[in-house]
Amino acid sequence: MSYRIITDSCANLTDELIESLDLDIIPLSYYIGGKEYIGYQKGVPTDYKTFYDLARKREKITTSQITYEAFEKAFTEVLETGNDFLYIGFSSGLSGSYQAALRVANDLQKKYPDRKMMVVDSLCASMGQGLLVYHAVQRKNEGKSLEEVAKWVEDNKLRLVHWFTVDDLFFLKRGGRVSATSAVAGTILGIKPVLHVDDEGHLILMEKVRGRKASLNALINHMIETIQDAAQQVIFISHGDCIEDAKYIAEKIKQSIKVKDIIINYIDPVIGAHSGPGTAALFFLGSKR
Repeated sequence: MSYRIITDSCANLTDELIESLDLDIIPLSYYIGGKEYIGYQKGVPTDYKTFYDLARKREKITTSQITYEAFEKAFTEVLETGNDFLYIGFSSGLSGSYQAALRVANDLQKKYPDRKMMVVDSLCASMGQGLLVYHAVQRKNEGKSLEEVAKWVEDNKLRLVHWFTVDDLFFLKRGGRVSATSAVAGTILGIKPVLHVDDEGHLILMEKVRGRKASLNALINHMIETIQDAAQQVIFISHGDCIEDAKYIAEKIKQSIKVKDIIINYIDPVIGAHSGPGTAALFFLGSKR
């Protein structure tokens, strides 16, 4: 039985990659001024500039997880085409979407008892999730079965390393990631946090450095410490409307180590609502998170 790989819009993959990897994407939503916006629509370019301009003005932006009904519709459509599926979802440490997906798959199994439906918690976010999906598709294209690909994802997801920094502590403060006192003090002193995603899929503050360039360099230094088989790796970089910083990271990587390729994309509005403009993130496979 053939199968599809499904993920959600928090994977932050480029439209070109979504097309070339032949993926099904389930979107999350965000809300500005009470109006709902869809995080991803095939063939409809996302207006990142307008979103991040509104974020810079401190516009109130809220987000929501994928509903049971949305998962049911997406999964059923795949099953009705005669395909089984592997869903690789946004970290359960950051969203309830994975649990909703699991409930839907369990319920659909009763309706389609002979079909294979596998749901994996990526414990990843942004292009970290996207990179994990990218590797899953490579194995599918090598002829691996649904079960073999799902096992590879489970066995390797804690090697998917996330390092990122933010330029404005306001957004982490609003989301409860840092205290108001730390945010004010950090802003005055020019302190920039260096964070990662831990083995439980949560955002964790790892260190604080003085100045933007120092925070970008810290991401690269951490990567050099743990990356494995660098020359064979495709590196992903995502950014919150700060393309020059993303390019700076890419150039510094090329100067430091040999890698196969580097792909850059925006952080989507659903994640960007919580991380803010000026977020820069680096993703790769390493010996550990």
